[in-house]
Amino acid sequence: MRDEDRLRQAGLRVTAARLAIMQTVREGDHLDVDAVHRGVLSRVGQVSLQAVYDSLHALHRAGLLRRIEPAGSPARYEARIGDNHHHLVCRRCGRVTDVDCAVGHAPCLDPASDAGYLVDEADVIFWGVCPDCRSEDTR
Repeated sequence: MRDEDRLRQAGLRVTAARLAIMQTVREGDHLDVDAVHRGVLSRVGQVSLQAVYDSLHALHRAGLLRRIEPAGSPARYEARIGDNHHHLVCRRCGRVTDVDCAVGHAPCLDPASDAGYLVDEADVIFWGVCPDCRSEDTR
C-alpha cells in the first residue's frame, strides 16, 4: 500500500512533509528526530523541526511509525510496525538493531503476573556491545 493511502486510512492529511518523513524513516535505521529532520529537508526543502516533531507524533499515534526510547538515548523512529519485534542496543555507540520476537507470537513474553492487564505487546531491549565496537577493542 502506498504511503498516501496509509495516511488517508489513518485519517491524516497527505502532505509533502509527512510523505517525506515516512520515506526518510523507512530508508533510515532507527533515526532520531534530528536525522529525520535532515532527511525531510533534503527531500522537500524548508520544514521546521517543530513540524517534524508534530508529524512524527501523529504518525506514531496513528500506528504508521514505531517510536522506541532506549534509556539514555533520544527517541528513535522506525517503519517496521505490527510485528512486536524487539531491539538490540549498543552501550557504546548507541546503534540499534532489530531482533525478531523472542519466542512465538505477540506478546512473545509473558509476565510472571499480569496484574489483571490484558497484555498484547512486549517491548524488550537487549543491551550489549555491537560487532563494530567489539572489533575496535581488538585493534
